[in-house]
Amino acid sequence: MASFQEKVLLIVSRIKKGQVLTYKQVAQLAGNPNAFRAVGNILSKNYNPKIPCHRVIRSDGAIGGYNRGEKKKIFLLKKEKAI
Repeated sequence: MASFQEKVLLIVSRIKKGQVLTYKQVAQLAGNPNAFRAVGNILSKNYNPKIPCHRVIRSDGAIGGYNRGEKKKIFLLKKEKAI
């Protein structure tokens, strides 16, 4: 059985360009709806470019954190026409 971390990374790897999910949606899809903060922690430690962490945003519509910087996250989301 896959760990919560593995599930999160798999879910995020499947988010298509131009789309976003919230941390809460990712947590729900991974089977633990209250673990949205854990999702953020997992993604903050991911440096694999094949896993598009920048496509995960906050439930209130704010951009949220990104381990390569918030400006880079905004740039990537605009480039992909997700925001």
